[in-house]
Amino acid sequence: MQSINSSILKTTPANRHDTVVILDFGSQVTQLITRRIREIGVYSELLPFNTPVADILKLRPKAIILSGGPASVIEKDSPRAPKEIFDLKIPVLGICYGLQTMCKQLGGKVVASQNKREFGRSFISINDAPSPLFNGIWEKNTKPQVWMSHGDSVVKIPDGFKVIAQNKSCPFAAIADEKRRFYGVQFHPEVVHTPEGKHILENFVLKIAGCRNDWTMASFKDEIIGLIRKQVGNERVICGVSGGVDSTVVAALLHAAIGDKLVCIFVDTGLMRHNEAEEVVGLFRDHFNIPLVHEDASELFLERLKGITEPEQKRKIIGKTFIDVFEGTTAKTGEAAFLAQGTLYPDVIESVSHTGAPSSTIKSHHNVGGLPEKMNFKLVEPLRALFKDEVRALGLHLGIPEKFIKRHPFPGPGLAIRIPGDITPEKLSILRKADAIFIEELHSAKLYDETWQAFAVLLPVRSVGVMGDSRTYDYVLALRAVTSVDGMTADYAALPHEFLGRVAVRIVNEVKGISRIVYDITSKPPGTIEWE
Repeated sequence: MQSINSSILKTTPANRHDTVVILDFGSQVTQLITRRIREIGVYSELLPFNTPVADILKLRPKAIILSGGPASVIEKDSPRAPKEIFDLKIPVLGICYGLQTMCKQLGGKVVASQNKREFGRSFISINDAPSPLFNGIWEKNTKPQVWMSHGDSVVKIPDGFKVIAQNKSCPFAAIADEKRRFYGVQFHPEVVHTPEGKHILENFVLKIAGCRNDWTMASFKDEIIGLIRKQVGNERVICGVSGGVDSTVVAALLHAAIGDKLVCIFVDTGLMRHNEAEEVVGLFRDHFNIPLVHEDASELFLERLKGITEPEQKRKIIGKTFIDVFEGTTAKTGEAAFLAQGTLYPDVIESVSHTGAPSSTIKSHHNVGGLPEKMNFKLVEPLRALFKDEVRALGLHLGIPEKFIKRHPFPGPGLAIRIPGDITPEKLSILRKADAIFIEELHSAKLYDETWQAFAVLLPVRSVGVMGDSRTYDYVLALRAVTSVDGMTADYAALPHEFLGRVAVRIVNEVKGISRIVYDITSKPPGTIEWE
């Protein structure tokens, strides 16, 4: 088969909205800057720090932000911003490393700190000289809280700059060249630990750069539908759906754009949650009236997984089987020119950062939703400009029922990675019933929306129990619930003991095969959210 055509739908609204470009120097929280700017209502894009200025200018930016990063600006060959950005006569904001490289590149001086390194909460003093960056946020001579994370320090600022905030450890906590509209902050305004950080970004983007805050999901929906129609024309599009938020939104968006030229394929792996396959079929066929091919391949998946216990081997088998079934199904649906995928902006950022920004990869994800690399299709990726929360907002605009939009994340390999050890029909049945009770009780107690993800794990452990007058020797079930913003870090959800007790009683009484319930209180890190 031929490779998938790389002619991907360009979904950037940069030419329709005022745009802020963030140059990524590798900080683990750089994505937060992009998200905060979009929350303000201004479109933003994240690019590698070494993006050529010609490519930056294609986005017509009204402002540029230089992110933080793990490198030391005093080291030889450490990252630098393209020097031409300082000649574009548009506002520039440097954050942490971004401040330091801006100072270094414009004639200032940065040294390695000895006893003045700062990591974590700090307090700064706002100077007498007012600055538009802090307008309406901090009064002069106040000492607001900020979040610092730096080992190097600026000891000399470039000509034209003035100090607008400082503390004992950091005499240049914030600086400004008001004439050129260049600003730098040593702290991180994008994190919640800087309580007024979002307001600082608002001042920079709306007041200093003069951006219009007209970036909304309603406007994006109309724009992307037009782009899809332009790219697809009269050709047919195939879309793989799983019941997850991303693929569901892609399908609904494409259907709004091209109607019955869309064909959706749902591969039932047999590894889904209780009644999930029926719900997916009902949503597409009954609610949206979208043509759907339901391929029940559950027996094939279980046959290939028989006796397999190693987690990565499970994932590879599931991924290959999914591709085999998907390819076979597409061959039966008739000719189509395009393949739709639910690629999100963080996926794009991640793939670009490996070749651009000097960031470190924390963890790679293996998702069964990754479709074949060698298929005779051109790609349509209408969500590649969006973050997950934006996808959910778009879904509501498209009329997708809220219960689907608010569903917790579900791994591509499904329940196979929530059953450590070998996979059997009996174990899947036990886990489905127990998991459904847990989720039902979370909804009843109005705790579901307070958790980011919740599920049950059937452990490869049996425990002695007593039911009535009989001794039992059945499985142990672990309950897992976490709170998080984006899944990168997570803490266990402090569910009430009374609630957990009620869930445990129901599961043991109603699900044959389970004799003991435990609750996982591990955070991420050091653990992961899923068990495998």
